[in-house]
Amino acid sequence: MNNTPAEIKACCADAYGGDAVALLLGESYHPGGPALTRRLAERLRLRSGQQVVDVAAGPGASARLLATDFDVTVDGVDLGEASVDRARKLTDEAGLADRARFHPGDAERVPLPDGEFDAVVCECAFCTFPDKHAAASEFARVLRPGGRVGITDVVVAGAGLPEELTTLTAWVACIADARPLGEYSAILHQAGLRTVHTEQYDDALTRMIDEIDARIRLLRMTAPARLAEAGVDVSAVLHYTTLARKTVQEGQIGYALLIAERPR
Repeated sequence: MNNTPAEIKACCADAYGGDAVALLLGESYHPGGPALTRRLAERLRLRSGQQVVDVAAGPGASARLLATDFDVTVDGVDLGEASVDRARKLTDEAGLADRARFHPGDAERVPLPDGEFDAVVCECAFCTFPDKHAAASEFARVLRPGGRVGITDVVVAGAGLPEELTTLTAWVACIADARPLGEYSAILHQAGLRTVHTEQYDDALTRMIDEIDARIRLLRMTAPARLAEAGVDVSAVLHYTTLARKTVQEGQIGYALLIAERPR
C-alpha cells in the first residue's frame, strides 16, 4: 500500500462525502449506529451544558444525537467540505444550528482552541488517520483537565490482516490501518491520555457488514441505475463484505469502545 498520507486523506474525504457511501451505509456511518453512540456518551459521562468535539463528524448524525439526547453543544470537524456542507444543512433543517456546529479541518490539526472541551468523540475514524499520534495529541490539546476521549473503532488481532484488506479501498472502509486495542491505548497514553475503560462490540461490525451486503443486493435488483450513477462496483463491494465477514469470524478483526481521560 504505497499511497501517501495526503492521498489517503483525500480519498477518505471524497468517499465519505459522496453518494456511494450514503447508499451503502444509510444514516449511520459506523458499526453500532445510534445505540453505540449513546453507549459511548454514557461512558463519557456527558452532562447537560458540556462542550464536545466530534472528530470526523461526517454528515453530523452523531453530533445531532448528542445535542438532542444529552443536551450538550457539539463542534464537529471533518476533512471533507461536502460532508461539512451536508452536516450544516441537515442540522439547520433540524433546528439545531445553535447546538451543533461544523468546521472543515484535519483530525491531525483540529481547528479548535486549547483546553475548552469536556469530551472528544471519534467513531470509526481513528484507524483511518495516517498520523494517529498527531491526532491523539490534538484530542489531548482541546480537552480540559479531566476531560475524556471516547473512541469506537475497528481493532485487529496481533496477526494482522490479509494483504487484500490493506488496500486503499480497505483503508477507506476503516480496515486497512486498524491496530490492536492495546496499541490504540498506547498511542493515547503517549499523548497524555490514560485509558480508563474498554468494551468489545464485534457483533456490531458483523451486523454492519451484513446490512451493507443486504442493502447493495436489494439496490442491485430495485435501483441499479442509482448504483451506477454513484459509481458503486457491486461485485467489488460484495467481495469485500464476504472477505471482511470471514475475517471477523476468524477473530482477525473486531470492534471496540475505548474511553481515555486527560488527568487533572
